[in-house]
Amino acid sequence: MDIEEGYVSEKAPPPSQALSGLLLLLCAAAALIWANSPWQASYHHLLHVDVAGWSAMHFINDGLMAVFFLLVGLEIKHELQDGALSSVRQAALPVVGALGGMLLPAAIYTAVAVGTPATRGWGIPMATDIAFALGIVALLGDRVAAPLRIFLAALAIADDIGAVVVIAIFYTPSVVTLALAAILAIMGGLLWLNKKQVHTVWPYVIGGLLLWIAVYKSGVHASIAGVLLAITIPSRGAHCVQHQLEQVLARPVNFGIVPVFALANAGVTLPADMASFATQPAVIATMLGLLIGKPLGIFGAAWLAVKMRWAELPTSCSWSGLFGVSVLGGIGFTMALFIAGLAFGESAQLDAAKVGVLAGSLLTGIIGATLLARMATRTSISGAVSTPVPE
Repeated sequence: MDIEEGYVSEKAPPPSQALSGLLLLLCAAAALIWANSPWQASYHHLLHVDVAGWSAMHFINDGLMAVFFLLVGLEIKHELQDGALSSVRQAALPVVGALGGMLLPAAIYTAVAVGTPATRGWGIPMATDIAFALGIVALLGDRVAAPLRIFLAALAIADDIGAVVVIAIFYTPSVVTLALAAILAIMGGLLWLNKKQVHTVWPYVIGGLLLWIAVYKSGVHASIAGVLLAITIPSRGAHCVQHQLEQVLARPVNFGIVPVFALANAGVTLPADMASFATQPAVIATMLGLLIGKPLGIFGAAWLAVKMRWAELPTSCSWSGLFGVSVLGGIGFTMALFIAGLAFGESAQLDAAKVGVLAGSLLTGIIGATLLARMATRTSISGAVSTPVPE
């Protein structure tokens, strides 16, 4: 996710989007290489170093990812208020596409993994990684039409909403009632500050820390505190807190937290017998969910929405172009790895799910980028041929 230069915009994607996507890819590759090198023990040891009762992995996934989810929440809030999801007409196509892109992958995963210990991971292939997907679009530059970039970004945001709901409802094992009461009280106080038009950042930062503690104690995954905090942040006025937080958090999240998360979570030590490992249900189900379920679910739902006149295909967009960005929607990296950790913990299924996420995301990224690049080339060639040569 890269929002420092605007949200869903018709302008050409900023270079920072390509850089953040590239950095994410490099960190994932570094983690995979490190975890399979002669120094693999140091990789796993580093992730489990104990500091004040917390491992490095725990600090990243429960602490730093709450900041990531805060930025996700702020982005969702902006798009719902003023952006690509602010009206039914604007939101219809990406929201319906996102819905199809969540349901079909979950169904495919469940069909493949049913009756095995991997079944609990059905939510893994549901979300699109906005940083990777928009990073690839940024690398392709103006070869991807602006309406397609808007569709993909809005789709990923709608996906994020779905992923947050899935995490909160289906991957929360138990809830502590007293902590839930504390969450409501803290949010009530922050909303009161919002209503009183308090536009100083620090009260919300302090309230956010208290909210994180309450969520952590409640049994709900602590990262959800970021989304809950975003709901309470003032988003109007010349010096609104939302804008201040976006400016402060965008670069650290895009170039720090998300790459560190990739470095910590993408490292899978592959077994010598890869043939049997690659046929595990969690690997196959995740790969098929991302590689087949996401593109077909997104494109099929969008096609149905247009045919049923629930939505309109944007001007200057072709169905082939929409299919290309639908394939990019199968890049599930960050959120998929996050849900895999929630679903499987430290069990043997986790590494299999991670391999499925990495392989599925890599393949969809390559296929989607290739399709979009070739379509742009054919369009430019046909345009050049049809242009009359002046005498």
